[in-house]
Amino acid sequence: MATNKETEDLNAQIEAIRADMQNLSSTVSSIASKQMNRAQNKAMETKQDAEEAIKSNPLQAVAIAAGLGFLFGVFTRR
Repeated sequence: MATNKETEDLNAQIEAIRADMQNLSSTVSSIASKQMNRAQNKAMETKQDAEEAIKSNPLQAVAIAAGLGFLFGVFTRR
């Protein structure tokens, strides 16, 4: 049977693990938030680059869109 001292030690270890888990959760949340912000910023940059490319080459953009539409239609038909 566990003594009072062993029980207290076990409870202290459990509390330490809980605190570590909370710190880890907070750290992971912070990292995920930063990565999400980076991904959103990169997506916005890519969108702006695509818009600029379309504005500077509208005929090429239409031709690419038509080609992709054609290929999509061919592949979904089967």
